[in-house]
Amino acid sequence: MPRRAERSADSAAPRAGSAVVLQGDCLKKIAAANARGGPFDLVYLDPPFNAGGTRGAREGRGSRAEGRAAYSDAWGGLDAFLSVLEPRLAAMRDAMAEDASLFLHLDFRAVHDAKVLADRVFGRSAFRGEIVWVPGNGARRMAGPSMTHQTILVYAKSRDMVWNTKDRALRESYAETSLSMHFRHVDPGGRRYRERTIGGKTYRYYADEGRRLGSVWTDCPAMTANTPLTRETTGYPTQKPLRLLDRIVRIATHEGGRVLDPMCGSGTTLVASLSAGRHAVGIDQSALACGVARKRLAGLRAQGPA
Repeated sequence: MPRRAERSADSAAPRAGSAVVLQGDCLKKIAAANARGGPFDLVYLDPPFNAGGTRGAREGRGSRAEGRAAYSDAWGGLDAFLSVLEPRLAAMRDAMAEDASLFLHLDFRAVHDAKVLADRVFGRSAFRGEIVWVPGNGARRMAGPSMTHQTILVYAKSRDMVWNTKDRALRESYAETSLSMHFRHVDPGGRRYRERTIGGKTYRYYADEGRRLGSVWTDCPAMTANTPLTRETTGYPTQKPLRLLDRIVRIATHEGGRVLDPMCGSGTTLVASLSAGRHAVGIDQSALACGVARKRLAGLRAQGPA
């Protein structure tokens, strides 16, 4: 069973979290991080996508092409990419708590082969499903289907994986049609609800709780993290939006949980974890990435509690 009881979405403000950034190869850093602080409750892995080339970081309002090199995405082919990924996935597995989960974020270039690899490392029964994230960048290909989504594979070490279904991060509003047709009852506290009887058991659903979010996420646009016009952006290439990582952290861990991002890039996972009262460790080989992540964390700490 999970080691900490699930908290209500309406519970008190989160306890203070913490975050640290380590520079180096995660294969050499994960075991030490585990030994110092204990196993991790969530691993979010967003490796380079095997797209080829070198990614530059935007500085000021200039283009990324003019900025400093952030990381190389040239692996020498898919097989080379997978050979690098496999021992690192095994290290992450060994550092995970029994009710922990791994979120492996990739796109069409490598996700199918990476799933076969992760099945081998974790076992096929450890696969819990996939999330289709739609960044909202629009179509680019002229011939054939444009790949306008990315895929996040979810693996767990056991059937006791933490999944906070009542957290507001995993809820969306009911459609107006559904609200008007079905939510016609009101409880003594003034809350609208509907009831459904399934298999002889009656379930109550409250309108203000919303419905559980499905596996296709379209409400976390990448643009919020990738345009110089927003405060969130750092200029680091392929920065993920904070809303996306906040959701993952909140649904897959309890307050006080430990989060690992072994290729942390600009540090969005760490920012989300710190804000949510979790304890995070980020690792990256890029000195530029580590600098960006540390700067973001310092800025967040300077703001103090909300």
